[in-house]
Amino acid sequence: MAEAAELADYLPLSFRAPTEQEYIEFLWGAFEANRKEGKHQFAFLAYHMLTMSFIYFNIWQIKQTDPAAFATALIGFKEHEKSLLEATSPFAFSAVGESSILRLLKIIGCDNAKIGTYTKLVKDRNECAHPNGNIFYKTEEALDLKVTQTLRVVAEIQNHSKPLIERCYRDFLAQNNDAEEREYPDADDQIREVLIHGNYLSPLDIEICLGTDISTLAEEPSYANIRDLHRALGQTYSDEVTRAQAGGLAEPNTKARE
Repeated sequence: MAEAAELADYLPLSFRAPTEQEYIEFLWGAFEANRKEGKHQFAFLAYHMLTMSFIYFNIWQIKQTDPAAFATALIGFKEHEKSLLEATSPFAFSAVGESSILRLLKIIGCDNAKIGTYTKLVKDRNECAHPNGNIFYKTEEALDLKVTQTLRVVAEIQNHSKPLIERCYRDFLAQNNDAEEREYPDADDQIREVLIHGNYLSPLDIEICLGTDISTLAEEPSYANIRDLHRALGQTYSDEVTRAQAGGLAEPNTKARE
């Protein structure tokens, strides 16, 4: 099913840690192998894990860009509050129950009704993951329907993330445009390590970045440098965005881009 591969464009373009890249590739492999073997229920389990990874990456972006709102939202997570605040990887969020962690999406405007819909995917996964004697997805058509429902949820969350990504990008431009003061003098290195790896940006996140109105930063003394950094992002990653806009890859590709 070609539509299933669209999820790759919502996942990070490349990964800071090789083990993270390996994990996502493993899940894609499990999805494809089980789908081809007709083990549709196990294929759904792998696809759900990819989807939850997408949600963890979105929550990580909240943590990085709006730490005050993130910290306030953790009041209801007393047992995990300290570990989540100190988390160094999005996958640390897996310590919290999936239905509970979804509540953090309220920070980007997902209301209770929407979160209830997202939680239904978790419940469906739980039904598949327990030895209850049922095969809920016996046909490819049943799996395809679940993939379509899942992608609808993913697209909705991505849409809610748009203002956050724009804020993240403006902050990056304002704080990283001086080649003499930033971590990496080369613009491409700074973009890859600090913007993309630091925030686990996907091709569709980068599309949002490239569409951001940077004129709001025109009063900055270093606006010329900001424009150069913005231009560097477009020159290096416009092909990835064009591919995502065209409907993604025929097969998922999660390997790190150098």
